[in-house]
Amino acid sequence: MKIVGLDLGSKTLGIALSDPSGIIATKFTTITFPNNDYEYAIKELFVILKDIEIEKFVLGLPKNMDGSLGFQAQTSLSFKTKLEEKFQKDVILWDERLTSKMAESLMISADLSRKKRKTKIDFVAATIILQSYLNSRKRV
Repeated sequence: MKIVGLDLGSKTLGIALSDPSGIIATKFTTITFPNNDYEYAIKELFVILKDIEIEKFVLGLPKNMDGSLGFQAQTSLSFKTKLEEKFQKDVILWDERLTSKMAESLMISADLSRKKRKTKIDFVAATIILQSYLNSRKRV
């Protein structure tokens, strides 16, 4: 079974998958949806993942730098509830502070053009979120 990492934006949902042993996160794809149409995003996610055995989801929780929860975090909390209802799987919220910046830095160091970075940032951020979660489980 695989763990699915998600990076939620207002128009995109980056998706990463773990290997079956839950050690390595791999970028998967990005869903683009109409602005703030999270129901559409969940329906598309369901179609994309229908043939994959899922253990759980790890959803990025965008906290402010002081640790407080802002507007986008509230959106993630609502999305978490909808995911749990649709998939009947646990959804772990994972602090995603600075993951987009880390993803951007990785792609710059890989010498990707600005245009390519824009199309890949979401699933790279999802991969970082998922790998961070997977790494934390090893320490336990």
